[in-house]
Amino acid sequence: METALTRLVGVRRPIVQTGMGWVAGPRLVSAAANAGALGILASATMTPDHLRDAIREVRSRTDAPFGVNLRADAGDAADRVRIMLEEGVRVASFALAPSPELIARLKEAGVVVIPSVGARRHAEKVAAWGADAVIVQGGEGGGHTGEVATSVLLPQVVDAVDIPVVAAGGFFDGRGLVAALAYGAAGVAMGTRFLLTSDSTVPDAVKARYLAATVRDVTVTRAVDGLPHRMLRTELVDALERSGRIRTLAHAARRAAGFRRLSGLTWRQLIRDGLATRHGKELTWSQVLLAANTPMLLKSAMVDGRTDLGVMASGQVAGVIDDLPSCAELVERIEKEAEEALAQLAELTD
Repeated sequence: METALTRLVGVRRPIVQTGMGWVAGPRLVSAAANAGALGILASATMTPDHLRDAIREVRSRTDAPFGVNLRADAGDAADRVRIMLEEGVRVASFALAPSPELIARLKEAGVVVIPSVGARRHAEKVAAWGADAVIVQGGEGGGHTGEVATSVLLPQVVDAVDIPVVAAGGFFDGRGLVAALAYGAAGVAMGTRFLLTSDSTVPDAVKARYLAATVRDVTVTRAVDGLPHRMLRTELVDALERSGRIRTLAHAARRAAGFRRLSGLTWRQLIRDGLATRHGKELTWSQVLLAANTPMLLKSAMVDGRTDLGVMASGQVAGVIDDLPSCAELVERIEKEAEEALAQLAELTD
């Protein structure tokens, strides 16, 4: 299925595997790329040296295009961009809008820039700054999310910008891909659906927790870092929502210390990254610390398998997913389902 997205980044299918921290590592990214999708390597939870090694590992596993997701507000963003350029990565995605200067630097080097946004005005801003495409996530999506549903947000953005728009939030099958294309999108981006594949390195017990979830088990909470965060309701979420300020601060400081040791960041860098999440919002110091070490909370579940101690970011689609195909099986199935849906639509118009 050829669209503006496939032509822009050189993939065979208009599907993006999003850059999920601790999940989108070399094995998942290369499997998605080999399946014809655009695999995105998550770099925020990696040290710069680890990022370079991960890029090289992906390249050793696939000849297909892939990208790297970056935090534009990270203190070492310039170093990570340099590594990307030195290693020949040709797609950069961002969870937060990169600056006009950073976009210009990447584009000058021939890198395709694809920020993720959650509002029409943000899409208009990055398009004006020179972004090549934009991923638009509706409120159904996992992790930090907004309140506007994809079915409302997507057509607004498609009408507002002249660059390819990729739809995210609520997609898991071929029918969703056809719906996104009908709205004018150039493809779909999926996180939870790729997390729940046999190529994902997430522990089996954690995957089982996702598969057992219903749509009512996926919640939005501000208890983790003060911002709306969609995840599975777990023991930790319940505890954070019940905790007082002192207990929450102690919990946050303990986890922050663990992430600082793991990442090699100084306390100054850790606090700076936490403050960067404020975006003009009033957060307590407990929330700032929790924001700074959210990667550690994710690692507890996604790497260590401790669903009782970690957070499990999740789109609402977790409640309707019940299998663990390989990336190749998933992408082929989505394409087949999309073709069948298009054929059915054609019959209706005959």
